[in-house]
Parts: sequence; structure tokens; C-alpha cells
Amino acid sequence: MRTTTADLSLRLATGDARLRSRLSKPSALHHLLDQLHDCVDPAQVAAVAVSRASTWLPVTSWAVVVIDPAGECTVLAEEGVVPAMAGALRGIADLVVTAGQVVSSAELSSDGRIVGSVFSGSVFAMPLSCRGRCFGALIGFDHASSSRAPMLAASPLSALSRLIAPVASALDKTLLLKRVEALAVTDDLTGLYNSRYLRQAIHRETKRAARNNRPLSLLFIDLDGFKLINDTYGHVSGSQALAEAALVIRGSARETDVAARYGGDEFALVLPDTGCAGAMLVADRVCQRLAAHVFLVDRGLSVRLTASVGVATLPESAASADELFKAADSAMYTVKDRGKNGRQAAPARSVLL
Repeated sequence: MRTTTADLSLRLATGDARLRSRLSKPSALHHLLDQLHDCVDPAQVAAVAVSRASTWLPVTSWAVVVIDPAGECTVLAEEGVVPAMAGALRGIADLVVTAGQVVSSAELSSDGRIVGSVFSGSVFAMPLSCRGRCFGALIGFDHASSSRAPMLAASPLSALSRLIAPVASALDKTLLLKRVEALAVTDDLTGLYNSRYLRQAIHRETKRAARNNRPLSLLFIDLDGFKLINDTYGHVSGSQALAEAALVIRGSARETDVAARYGGDEFALVLPDTGCAGAMLVADRVCQRLAAHVFLVDRGLSVRLTASVGVATLPESAASADELFKAADSAMYTVKDRGKNGRQAAPARSVLL
């Protein structure tokens, strides 16, 4: 149902009876609930909402946008949204979440409430609320301006709200589940993966490397002299230094690499499809960038740290996930024993013929 024979405000007003009938039909709710039943991911829920919304209202384009507790805005699903609309999505979602109610505009490009919008058209946006809070919006765009702000009459608006309620509930549950799952594998302090996920990743990537006959490398990284920061400046400064080190380490690797905090001041990088030579280059990069970084500047301090890095590669220095981890750990301690601040590759393993 995508028609542009009249501006959006007129289509919503003149179609009052038809819209009320369409939105109030038991089949509309039944179809929606059937589609939501098997959704386990926020993007799936949002895709259902966008798909169903196009059958509910005569609006050209749709998007589902959520704003998390940290203020990050995410477009979970869209249909018919053009690049020019992108700048308006955040502004509209902010308005809806702040007000907790419907937001509409006859002409977005001249609407002072929406900063950064260059899209010329109208909008009708419904809040997504659950457990007493509004966390997102179902946004309908039209590619033409309206004579006035588009709005539904009370009866069809109430019917539409009843349809959106289960969408908001499903989104809330799947978003919460996603956050819980992220916390289960993420280190709270650094934002890197935790040791639990690290071991899972090593086992998963070891199997994949063996199956595809591809190399796999692991870097085990220990910060040199980190205990001195805690002893000298306190644990708050120590925690900040760890967070800064994590950013340096993460920035030294590829997006496809797995960066993790193993515990304390120990970190790891899992490097798929990377042989020993490539891994040693990454280890050099980590050592150089950590040594060059000045820690705790915003606390009025100027602290330097170095790192000892052990490198192990499958299949040269290990035949299994556990062997890979032990080999990298042992290589790291070799660097510690010879004076710290450097990297060492694990020796090739003995293979019995």
C-alpha cells in the first residue's frame, strides 16, 4: 500500500474509516503475532514491523530505530529509505524517545526540531515503549511535504498502538537478550572479549584452520611493570591504564581478529589466516604502539608501559587449541625472562614420523 496520490496528511485523514477497519481486524494482530513468534533477534523483529507497517498505513517508506541506554542510535530495519533520509532518522528518534509520543512533521527540511535533516518530505512516527520507557520509534516517511503535520484520528491511532505494543515488547526482550549475551562474553572494564570467549574463539578458529588447511596465530600479551601503576597511583588509575592499553591493542589488529582481555594485565589476539611472519609483524606493532603511548594524560600524569608478547602459530608450534595457548604463554614468559619489552615466537613442535 504505497500511494502518493495525495499528501500524507490528507491520506491519513480521508482514509479514517478504512484505516480503522484495517487496523482493527483480528487478522492484522494474528498475522503480526505469527511473524513475531519465531523472532530471536532485534533485527528480525524490526523487519517484521517494517513489513507489516507497509500494510497498515499508506506511507511510502518505513524504518525502525532504537536508542540504547548509552544514547547510541541504531537503524534495525528499513524499507524504501533513501540516503537523504539518514540524517533525519536520529533526530526523529530522539524526539519520539524524549516525548514518548507520536511525532509528525509536514516538512522535515524546515522542521527546526530535527537537526541535520536535508530530506524534503513528511513523517509520521510512533513510539516503541515497554516497561514504562520509550526506547525507539517506528518511523514512516513520505517523499512529499504535507499541507499540515500528518496525524491519525483517535480511533485508528488507538488501533495502531495496539498493534505496535507486541512489536515493542518483542524488541525490548530481544534487545535485552542481546545485551545479556554481550555481557556474558565481554570484559566490563576494557570492552574487549573476556577469557571465556577467548577460549571459545581459539577452539573454534583452531577447528576452522585445520579444516581449511589455513594458519592460525595467537598473541599472548602481558604489560610490563603494570603493578607499579596500581601501587603508585591507585587502582582507579590502573583500571584506566588497562582500558587505554586495550584500545591500543585493538587498534593494532584487523577487524576480523579477536581481541580479548585474559585477566589482570594480560591480553590476547587471535589472528585467523595468519602465519608466524604475519603474527610477528602484529606483535611488533603492538609493542611499538604501547611503548609510544603516553598513559593517564587526562589525569595529569605521564606514564609509559611496554609489553612482552608471545606468538604461537598453528600448525608449526601447536597441534590443538590448548597447545596453541600454552605455546604462546610460554613464549611470552621467555620475553619476560630475558628482560621484557619484546616479542618471541614459540619454537616449532617436534613431529614424530
